[in-house]
Amino acid sequence: MGADAVVVGSGPNGLVAAVTLASAGRRVLLLEAAREFGGALRSAELTTPGRVHDLGATVMAMALASPAMRGLTLDGVEFAHPPVVAAHPLDDGPAVLVHRDVDRTAEGLGRDAGVWRAVVGAAVRAGFPLTDLLLKPLGPWEPRPAAFAAAARFGVAAALPATTLARRAFRTARGRALLAGMAAHSMLDLRAPLTAGYGLTLAVLAHLVGWPLVAGGSQRLADALVARLRELGGEAVAGHRVRSLRELDAPTVVLDVSPREFAALAEEPGRHGPLPARYRERLLRFRHGPGAFKVDWALDGPVPWRDPAVAGAGTVHLGGTLEEIALGEAETAAGRLSPRPYVLLVQPYAADPGRGGHTLWAYCHVPNGSRADLSRAIEAQIERYAPGFRDRVLARHVMGPAALEAADRNLVGGDIGGGLASLGQFVRRPVWSPAPWRTPLPGVFLCSASTPPGPGVHGMGGWQAARLALGR
Repeated sequence: MGADAVVVGSGPNGLVAAVTLASAGRRVLLLEAAREFGGALRSAELTTPGRVHDLGATVMAMALASPAMRGLTLDGVEFAHPPVVAAHPLDDGPAVLVHRDVDRTAEGLGRDAGVWRAVVGAAVRAGFPLTDLLLKPLGPWEPRPAAFAAAARFGVAAALPATTLARRAFRTARGRALLAGMAAHSMLDLRAPLTAGYGLTLAVLAHLVGWPLVAGGSQRLADALVARLRELGGEAVAGHRVRSLRELDAPTVVLDVSPREFAALAEEPGRHGPLPARYRERLLRFRHGPGAFKVDWALDGPVPWRDPAVAGAGTVHLGGTLEEIALGEAETAAGRLSPRPYVLLVQPYAADPGRGGHTLWAYCHVPNGSRADLSRAIEAQIERYAPGFRDRVLARHVMGPAALEAADRNLVGGDIGGGLASLGQFVRRPVWSPAPWRTPLPGVFLCSASTPPGPGVHGMGGWQAARLALGR
């Protein structure tokens, strides 16, 4: 078909961009280089036949909170919530548990209950108006004074390094460890500004919408978005790699690609014209963050956690105290391997028993592009809190940074965050602009996780790019 708009890349942002444009009556062509749609939003039988594993994203809090996605009703997509949102095991006591209920979570923090209610609970009470601001810090939005006031209060704590907020606001090792585990999702040195904000945002989402999984695997969400696009008259083609913008003869082009990939695609001027040299240089200066080292397992039963309460958690943070997690993340940020890395683990069977058995995955952070095998270090952290874990393993599948990038070209060097989440790149992602999704090329837009608001299954980059393309 003669397309009004071509979307390159079918990660969550590309899919949302395509659906948004098609919903407005545009004739949309979606092109994906891989054989399957979804980018990192994919599932496969990685270990043994019949076991469904997610290659990338599993936990979908942002999908439920995002203005771009929460209004979508998609056939075949059911969100499954675990009994416990998240757990943080400790060596010398019961695990810290995060429940959907703020007060129930606070009660488990002892002397830090009041802090949790005051900082996290207040943001939860502000609701979607606050999270909408957090997920679309730039671009068009409707003025809501109450949301601005809540954001201002939230921002005072969020701007701090996680180590600073933890030590100033929390009095117990449990409270400090919980914040550290949340903040370490940022893949930054926890002494860096904004790391408290990353952790607090995830905590707010845990109470506001939960941290659910897609029943049957994350691929179902990608497939449902592709189906919606086709229902709207759009076309989706997998296994088609775009090598140059010259190939795309459409007035609107939306790119769900990394900044460097965009620069490569624009090397030969097409109908949209040449890429200005200064803008190209800024794209090439964009920094990627640490990589991930991921292991998937097929187990013959549930993980034998020392604290049985952890069995009900969809997500488990392994790393012990604030001090230990901060040290491990500082080592990674400095380009070194940590012997006791922070490990982020997901046990899908806690929420979704229909994945063919007890499947499990976990990853730790490593220097970008690292070739080291961290399997033993990850399993040692699990054994630390679940003695006998290795005896449950039937099969394992390992993906280091190179394998992750091979599966999804946007995961440069294993960077699952679409770029370093530092303060500088928070306001310059990938360049400083009040509308960074718009590029200097007329009709060409960028929408990957390298644009605001960054990583996560929220589709906001695609939504913002599509709205700009539509002139909204």
